[in-house]
Amino acid sequence: MKLKICILLLILLSSSTITSAQQKANYQLAEKFRQFSLGKPLSKMSLTITPNPINDSDKFWFDFTTSEGTKYYFVDPDKKEKSLLFNNADIAEGISLITRDVISPFDLKISDIKFSKDLSSITFERRGKKYEYNRKSKKVSAIVEEEKQADDDIIFSWMNFSPDEKYIMYAKNHNLYIKGNKKMGIDTTEIQLTTDGERYYSYARNSENDEKEKEVATNARWCKDSKHIYIIREDTRKLKDMWVINSLTKRPTLKTYRYEMPGEENLTQFELWIGDIEKKKLEKVDLEKWPDQYIMPLTDTKKGEIFFERTKRTWDEVDICSVNTSTLKVKEIIHEEDKPYRDPHARSVAILNDGKDILFRSERTGWGHYYHYDGDGNLKNTITSGPWVSGQIAEIDTLARTIYLYGYGKEKGINPYYYMLYKANIDKEGVTPLSTEDGQHNARFLKSKKYYIDTYSRVDKEPTIVLKDNNGRVILELAKPDLKPVYEAGWRKPERFTVKAADGITDLYGVMWKPADFDSTKCYPIISCVYPGPYFEYVPTAFILDNSYCTRMAQLGFIVITVGHRGGSPMRGKVYHRFGYGNMRDYPLADDKAAIEQLAQKYPFINGKKVGIYGHSGGGFMAAAAICTYPDFYTAAVSCSGNHDNNIYNRGWAECYHGVKETVKTVKDSVGVEHKDYSYSCKIPTNMEIAKNLKGHLLLVTGDMDHNVHPANTYRMADALIKAGKNFDLIVLPGSGHGYSGDSEKFFEHKMWNYFAKYLLHDDRSDSWGEINDCTKE
Repeated sequence: MKLKICILLLILLSSSTITSAQQKANYQLAEKFRQFSLGKPLSKMSLTITPNPINDSDKFWFDFTTSEGTKYYFVDPDKKEKSLLFNNADIAEGISLITRDVISPFDLKISDIKFSKDLSSITFERRGKKYEYNRKSKKVSAIVEEEKQADDDIIFSWMNFSPDEKYIMYAKNHNLYIKGNKKMGIDTTEIQLTTDGERYYSYARNSENDEKEKEVATNARWCKDSKHIYIIREDTRKLKDMWVINSLTKRPTLKTYRYEMPGEENLTQFELWIGDIEKKKLEKVDLEKWPDQYIMPLTDTKKGEIFFERTKRTWDEVDICSVNTSTLKVKEIIHEEDKPYRDPHARSVAILNDGKDILFRSERTGWGHYYHYDGDGNLKNTITSGPWVSGQIAEIDTLARTIYLYGYGKEKGINPYYYMLYKANIDKEGVTPLSTEDGQHNARFLKSKKYYIDTYSRVDKEPTIVLKDNNGRVILELAKPDLKPVYEAGWRKPERFTVKAADGITDLYGVMWKPADFDSTKCYPIISCVYPGPYFEYVPTAFILDNSYCTRMAQLGFIVITVGHRGGSPMRGKVYHRFGYGNMRDYPLADDKAAIEQLAQKYPFINGKKVGIYGHSGGGFMAAAAICTYPDFYTAAVSCSGNHDNNIYNRGWAECYHGVKETVKTVKDSVGVEHKDYSYSCKIPTNMEIAKNLKGHLLLVTGDMDHNVHPANTYRMADALIKAGKNFDLIVLPGSGHGYSGDSEKFFEHKMWNYFAKYLLHDDRSDSWGEINDCTKE
């Protein structure tokens, strides 16, 4: 018996020694990949192109960087030709002869390239100096700079020019002004159009700015006739203030801003004002229908109509309306009801042919699709239909009555989050597939709309960059990324996976990162990087060399994943998307847990007993909720800038996706006249309510200058944990807002590495380090 005990002890000690050797975080590899992503040469390789049109034609040029340097290309789609725009050596030699500087053809950076009418020469700029290059003689010459313009000729950012360029519109002292354009020979005397502007009820773009006598930008827009203007004016005078304190100024200063919270009585009031330049006045349009309604401008027409969208506070009703700029008469064109809400992030309206045609996206069938209305609101025809989702419009050819749009989930066997390009006719139902290769597509149409550049890839497939015609036929390959040096540096592609949601039915799509030194015989802890949506799932679809913390954390010795969940995205239809409605805290949690459990069961290299979770913003909210909801499943969580109490977060977002209750009462005033009294309420579950469940290790992080997700969200969670007697960690980043940058971001990332290394790998070396960057020195 004693012999057996000794043997068992030896085995256990041996196993412990092996495990300990395997459980040191590879900080050096993680830091290598961090530097890789911060601008080292390998990360500068081009993965896509930007077409620069030439002389208002379909011809274009682009630059592309490989291990051979940056080269510039000329493309003529009609001739199906691509060629070097010039030999870099010719340009470098030509500039060197003029400047006597050392110019490297390998690292030739020029900008502002313009072509002569016959394309025989180009002008360009390098380091603030202009040059001309003759494409036939291959000679470079310097361009003598003109004398500096007078101040009157300088275009400032606050200048809003009329379409005919005769007048300039701007704001000053919160009121609206115009003056003539001297270049057009118009009187430059300043004309004040309004007198009722004030702080928080302003015609200026920044209604909080109280600088006197300074010309600033306005949100007012010119109509196409250059005679009328319009503005959605926001009245925030009754809103309550929020504050953050800047502790890094010489004397700590208070930053004050207006902020709306769910269920509050006094909200921003949106008004539409229309002005007549000849009459020199603005008038408010009577468009009141619902209390606290949202107003969003769409466009105006040549015949004097302004189109706008009007949305009810409860988000379940919307109107498309127009108003006549002369009579101010409002016409309701389309009324749409959508329960429980119309998703504001997926809405799309296109006003075409001077208001005669309206393309309106609706989820009335449970799937997002486009419908064709005339200018009077009559439904002419359905454009797209079926159990798939029509997304954003890529391009519209009004002459050909053709629209090019992205679709999701139509092609069987392909990830439903991939953008696929389709062509549709405005006047009839049905689509023609153009770009449906298995990957994420990005289409950029050229001027004539006869051609488009299609760049498509997957996280595990390098980008393909081709020129296609508008029937989807490939004309020529434009560029191919040079990734050999990247692979030689040890980088490896992430992997795609599919699992089932907690219901056992719904497919969930995810991405997995492994360490560059991955060993399939080892067993790695797993970290889930999360974001709950509900309008966007933090799951990459296109090829990218560095997915921020996911790529780098994997190098420490983790399997890192991100996966979608029910309720996270509108790209898969209404049933999938509305799953989270009214359940802002809990809806994504069971699916994240189910995904990890399935992956751990499928892959022996995943340790399902050592699970971490990380998230920022909504992801920070989700990470903390997950470890408090499933305290025996998640070992460690890093929760950054989380909206742990959505009752004090952005009112529009919370009321839309969680729901707001509207109560209407009929009351009488002092003289007995009846009117309707509206009140609203919104109560959302918080993370503080479940803080008492914490068993594992939770790190809370916030910037103290965050005026998006106020630090109070994190402090309230900390307070709840303290009252529950829980052990947790808290980092406040002084001077940081909602996003972290510079030294603060570097500090945070290293701290997060240390945290997961300590609690998932049992590597506590960081406890003895005197500096946060010591992890990169061992």
